[in-house]
Amino acid sequence: MSSVTCHMSVSLDGFVAGRNQSVEDPIGEGGMRLHQWAFATASWRAQQGLEGGERSADSEVVDEVARGVGAYIMGRNMFGGGDGPWDPTWTGWWGEDPPFHAPVFVLTHHPREQLPMDGGTTFSFVTDGIESALEQARTEAGDRDVAIAGGANAVRQYLRAGVLDELYLHVVPIVLGGGERLLEDVGDPALEPVKVVASPAVTHVKYRVVHEKRR
Repeated sequence: MSSVTCHMSVSLDGFVAGRNQSVEDPIGEGGMRLHQWAFATASWRAQQGLEGGERSADSEVVDEVARGVGAYIMGRNMFGGGDGPWDPTWTGWWGEDPPFHAPVFVLTHHPREQLPMDGGTTFSFVTDGIESALEQARTEAGDRDVAIAGGANAVRQYLRAGVLDELYLHVVPIVLGGGERLLEDVGDPALEPVKVVASPAVTHVKYRVVHEKRR
């Protein structure tokens, strides 16, 4: 069975988004600072169809986290468009060619027709829970991994459910002072560090999530 993985940039004080998230400022105040390390890399720019950028340890990590992913799951807030019934003109933050290039399952309480995009990305909207989304994503992924793309609430749900196999944190040396915490109300998961990659911009720590049956 494929692995369920997640990678997230996080501040030193544990936040993956700043205060006052909104449609206009989806990552909250100061939240974009969490991702500057990736924006500077050649790998991230190539994934967006851009040239330039730095070839570095951080660039290799960007390549690593995209490798072997066959399907994605994300929460309603990460896909965006506000709360409540869908605005059919909203197709996500990423334009006509989103960077996923794979099936993406969006957790929501409001039904919506499947949304095919350029580049092989198709958004499917799942209203019957995280288990259904994971089952559908695994079917599409085959022997490739399923990545929980965010936001924090979606990651917490899968971590609490005990089905997340790997958590790769990109620890950025900033303090946001408030916002949305990643590891809040998740119980006491056993996280085993298996890899650390350090650069001047960020420290990448990969954890294996040790499930009860493995202990």
